[in-house]
Amino acid sequence: MSHGSTNRGTRRGLLIIAILTTLTLLAAACGNGDNGTAGTGGDADSQSVNIGWIPWDEDIAVTHLWKHLLEEEGYEVELTQLDVAPVYQGLADGDVDVFLDGWLPETHSDYWERFGDEIEDVGIWYDSGTLNLAIPADLEDVNSIADLQGQADRFDGRIVGIEPGAGLMRVTREEAVPTYGLEEYTVVEGSTPAMLAELERSLDRDEPIVVTLWHPHWAYAAYDIKDLEDPEGAMGGAENLHVLGRPGFSDDFPELSGWLANFELPDDALASLEALVINEYDEGEEQEAVEEWLSDPENRALVDGWMS
Repeated sequence: MSHGSTNRGTRRGLLIIAILTTLTLLAAACGNGDNGTAGTGGDADSQSVNIGWIPWDEDIAVTHLWKHLLEEEGYEVELTQLDVAPVYQGLADGDVDVFLDGWLPETHSDYWERFGDEIEDVGIWYDSGTLNLAIPADLEDVNSIADLQGQADRFDGRIVGIEPGAGLMRVTREEAVPTYGLEEYTVVEGSTPAMLAELERSLDRDEPIVVTLWHPHWAYAAYDIKDLEDPEGAMGGAENLHVLGRPGFSDDFPELSGWLANFELPDDALASLEALVINEYDEGEEQEAVEEWLSDPENRALVDGWMS
């Protein structure tokens, strides 16, 4: 009997301690509300930023660059990989703080039309983006998308594409194919790495291939390929690559939004960054690749200019 009473007394004592501990933690949490968390932000000591990204190589490169730079400045950085549509949805809902690869006005037009009123346009960091169909450079008799007509057998009846949600795929299917009469081709959905693997394999075997590609991309420096001319403009004109933020991003992150508004990468700097992050280092070693890129005094000076 006394043993049971002791246990009950002990449990009551532990319960009181647990309640007091919970109240203390709740009070501390309420008192620290200005420190900034992912989705709420704030330029304070415990800053936390969630960067959404898509598996386009320029986005992989600049996302890891900014992760490194922000961690140098004391931010906690979370990276969230998504398809394009969920990135825009996440920005609009405030679940993602920032996205560094908004292709406007055409490639991501569907998503901008749906979510643009709820998303903050922080700035443009690259102004020469293009969507393309590319083939091996040694196919001298094929120079225009129009030249693909009637040659489906030669190219295995395929235009090898990337992720199904990409605007590049929509433009290829809905604009290039009907404009140039390429209905005999299948636009093959897949992923960017799978497309690049097929491109490299075909080049090694000296076999014809058509792939969806875009500028900026390191593949143009790594492989002997060429873009097909687009006399009808079906693939669209030059596009801008935007930094996009969730609602209230600049108010919650005034310092960071200023840095991102200054962010610009010229072609040579972007190409060298992509080459290191994508080609020279393995997956999981992106920060080492960024460190090597930043070890170049010209690159460090460029970055310092953004963050001055």
